[in-house]
Amino acid sequence: MIRVQDVILSEDIATAQFACDISKCKGACCVVGDAGAPVSRDEIPVLRKAFKELRDKLDPEAVQKADREGVVLGDAKDGFEINCIDSGECIFVEKTDNGVATCAIQNAYYKGGFNWEKPISCHLYPVRLKHIAGMDYANYEYIPDLCSAGCRNGEERGIYLSDFLKTALIRRYGEKWYSEFIDACNEVRSK
Repeated sequence: MIRVQDVILSEDIATAQFACDISKCKGACCVVGDAGAPVSRDEIPVLRKAFKELRDKLDPEAVQKADREGVVLGDAKDGFEINCIDSGECIFVEKTDNGVATCAIQNAYYKGGFNWEKPISCHLYPVRLKHIAGMDYANYEYIPDLCSAGCRNGEERGIYLSDFLKTALIRRYGEKWYSEFIDACNEVRSK
């Protein structure tokens, strides 16, 4: 385990090679699973706003599901998650002409139509955070069906997961934290 300030990280975050290859996985992380992406209480109002602004771009089944059950499910005790349609696909999925699942929120962000990129749990994937007793615990959630193309791509290009997640980790913890984190990663890799 690696500790950087108040964050405990599994060492495989430092040693694994990974670079998302959405052309190969077709956005599987947005469509596969038994629950929606975890979100914080602070993200819920932003997700509701995003849904209102983007609903015309979303799958009609997703719009109906969100209208019926809500954009976000859960509670403070068990945690919150983005709602999904019955197939497991996130309600914010927007498909490309090639059938690749992308995030409607992120697409709008890149086009300047929304000022927030996506939930931090999505931005950090395949790393998942748990907050316990005032500390974040970060684990690399390797799921072969979702991550194998990204692992191959990272190995071929020599990109570590820690580097691939730079923007997301800085967004979550800041530049100073990330600098300390990279130093810790380099130390783990040198062993």
